[in-house]
Amino acid sequence: MNPLDRLSEVGLKLPKVSNPGGNYVSVNVRNNIAYVAIQFPILDEKYLYTGRLGNELTTNEGYEAMKLCAMNVLAQIDRKVGFDYLIGLNHVDAYYQAGDNWDDSPRVVDGASDLFIDVLGDKGRHSRAIFGVEKLPRNFSVGLTTTFTISAES
Repeated sequence: MNPLDRLSEVGLKLPKVSNPGGNYVSVNVRNNIAYVAIQFPILDEKYLYTGRLGNELTTNEGYEAMKLCAMNVLAQIDRKVGFDYLIGLNHVDAYYQAGDNWDDSPRVVDGASDLFIDVLGDKGRHSRAIFGVEKLPRNFSVGLTTTFTISAES
């Protein structure tokens, strides 16, 4: 099933892509690998889910924040590459900022992983790494970078 059809089926639609916050491109294609720059929980140019997990935000809110990051990744891929050229998601690097006593990062990152697999099916299966950081830009609670394999015809 086409990822856009699948999104519609589950009641979601791709957000408008945001512009880079610096001197870089959102998607960089080298040979048949697409590298997607860090995506944050931004919707309609509004910064959402700011603060530290376990302090200002719950684990469930973190899950939703990471899901929104994944939606932004898909929007970037759709705009810059096109789903027709997508062979599959390779790897996810997830970043989060949290309070001292919070330790549920795998559950939060499942927000992205669950969405990718639900929307892309087997093409959404991936490896991942999770990094707790002291500070993310704009006080975002989470961020997500990804790599995809795309067909040579793209």
